[in-house]
Amino acid sequence: MVLSGYGNPMTLFGVYFSRAKEEVSHDATEVALATATGDGRPSVRMVLLKALDERGLVFFTNYGSRKAQELVQNPHAAMCFLWPSLQVQVRVEGVVEKLCDEDSDAYFATRERLSQLGAWASEQSQPLPNRETLLARVEEVTQRFLGQEVPRPPHWGGFLLLPLKMEFWQGEPGRLHDRLVYARETTERDFSQTRLYP
Repeated sequence: MVLSGYGNPMTLFGVYFSRAKEEVSHDATEVALATATGDGRPSVRMVLLKALDERGLVFFTNYGSRKAQELVQNPHAAMCFLWPSLQVQVRVEGVVEKLCDEDSDAYFATRERLSQLGAWASEQSQPLPNRETLLARVEEVTQRFLGQEVPRPPHWGGFLLLPLKMEFWQGEPGRLHDRLVYARETTERDFSQTRLYP
């Protein structure tokens, strides 16, 4: 499949993402998320893409986690999707903003109950003295919300990554890969398109 130009890269991403969800053997929503501290020290980890639209890509986390704290200090982030069986890589660079409470509430309500309880029990990225401490915290919140719906904790929610640059890489025979870059200066501007040598 040779890349073709769409006016909005999220449209092209949607085409590939739909194909990946149908054809890849692992979870197609897995994506490497890179963040950096205010002074530019990078870190990267895997997260799950939970939603997308024409504006960008959504993931969720504890707002006390390392990645969330880094995004508060430095709202620039990058993602990299790799679907080897399709010979496709998609790189995204942009800025993040927190999701509104209503959208975070709506997604939280779809999570399995144990994951909801875990969001209350975990002080994500903070030192944990032992496993028993975590399990005791889970038991405590289990009892607290016994017989009722688990509300979203105020320290947990979503981020939206608004792309400023997206590069689509399609593997081709002889390493004559197809690379197409969409870029814009700000989130209010239209994207330009540039092909790159492989």
